Amino acid sequence: MTATDSDGDCKRIYEQWHEYAKNRNVEKLLDLYAPDATLESPLIPEILEREEGICRGRDEIRHFLEEGTERRPNELVRWHRTDDYFTDGSTLIWEYPRETPDGDQVDILEVMEIADGQIRHQRIYWGWFGFDMLRDD
Repeated sequence: MTATDSDGDCKRIYEQWHEYAKNRNVEKLLDLYAPDATLESPLIPEILEREEGICRGRDEIRHFLEEGTERRPNELVRWHRTDDYFTDGSTLIWEYPRETPDGDQVDILEVMEIADGQIRHQRIYWGWFGFDMLRDD
């Protein structure tokens, strides 16, 4: 795969992941993940009521995404982001910043490892504002 193809995969995933997540399209989201992908998030223990914050494979990721979409809406999830993302062709990074034109939102940094056009590993980092929300729960 050339660097151009890899960059194109990252741009596609950047656009599609946001759109599918925002619109609760779990099936299309799952198609973006490799069958043996991993997803790490501090929200996983909260939603799935378990110790570890890692989902391994599409079945676990599906369960997390389905449960997560059932628990929305949350007034602090506004889905605001800029058009800025960073990639080297295999790592994709973007932010949902705390400050938005409509007020504060959960502040999240998305980091994804991309290979063969799919998400292999996703790590979701929460900022202080979102962390406070989790802690208060």
